[in-house]
Amino acid sequence: MTPQGTYLSAMPKGVKKPQLPRPPVGRWLSWLALSLSALFLLLPILVIVPLSFGNQRYLAFPDGDWSLRHYATLFDGAWLVSILQSLGLALVVGALSTALAFLFATGIWLQRRHRTLLTAIVLLPMIVPQVVSAMSIYYLDARLGVLDSLLGVGFGHLLMALPYSVIALLVVYARLDQSLYKASRSLGAGLWPTLWNVLLPNVRGGVAGGFFMGFVMSWEEVVVTLFTSGLNVVTLPKRIWDGLRYNLDPAIAAVSTLMIVLTLVVMLVRLYLARHQPPS
Repeated sequence: MTPQGTYLSAMPKGVKKPQLPRPPVGRWLSWLALSLSALFLLLPILVIVPLSFGNQRYLAFPDGDWSLRHYATLFDGAWLVSILQSLGLALVVGALSTALAFLFATGIWLQRRHRTLLTAIVLLPMIVPQVVSAMSIYYLDARLGVLDSLLGVGFGHLLMALPYSVIALLVVYARLDQSLYKASRSLGAGLWPTLWNVLLPNVRGGVAGGFFMGFVMSWEEVVVTLFTSGLNVVTLPKRIWDGLRYNLDPAIAAVSTLMIVLTLVVMLVRLYLARHQPPS
C-alpha cells in the first residue's frame, strides 16, 4: 500500500476524507478544442498573408521569390485615391453620425413621449435589407443630382451608419440619471451649456463608441456604394469588389493583410489599455 493510501485508511471514520486532485484532462481537452476552432476560423484569413508577397502579376503564392510589389501598388495611383476617399468619408460620416446620434439620444432621454416610435424609425436601416435601402438612396440621390459624388455616397453611408451610433449612445444614456440635467438647469445653466458641460462628459464613452461604429460602417460599406457611385467615387471596398469580379487583382491580398495587421494592433492596444486601466 502506498504511503498516501496508508494515511487515508488510518483516518478516523467520522473525518471526511480529502478529495485527491484529479488530472486536468478536461482543461487540456478544452484548450485543444479552442485551439482547433481558432485555427479553423483563422486559417482562411492567414492564407492571404503569403499571397500578398507574391512576385507574379496574378494571385499566387511566392515561388521562392518574395516581393513587396503589391504593397507598393497600394500607395500609388488608383488604390491610393480609393484609400483616401474611404478614409475621408469614414471620418466625416463618423463625426456626423455621432453628432446626430448624440442629439437624438439626448432628446428621447429628456422627452420620453413617442420614444419607441422614433427609435424604431431611426433604426429602420438596420431592419430593412441593404439592397432595398441602397435602391432608395439611389433614387433619392438621382433626384437630388448627387449621384457618383462624395456628397451622395456620404449621404448613403450616413443613413446606414446612424443607427449603430444611436445604439451606442442609447446604451450610455440608459444608465444616466436625469437629476444631473435637472440640477444643471435649476442652477441657471442654459440648454447648450448643460449639454456641453454636463451631459457630454458623462456620455463620452458612448460618443467614442458611436464614432467608432460610424467610422467602421462607412469604411466597409459596399452595397450602397455600388448603387450610388460610378467612375468619380471609387472607395476601397468598391475597388476590392471590382478587383475580385473582373481581374482578381493581387493588390487585394496586400490590402487585406494590412487590414488584418491594423485590426490586430487595435485589439492589442485595447487589451493593453483595459488591463492597465486604474480601478474606478
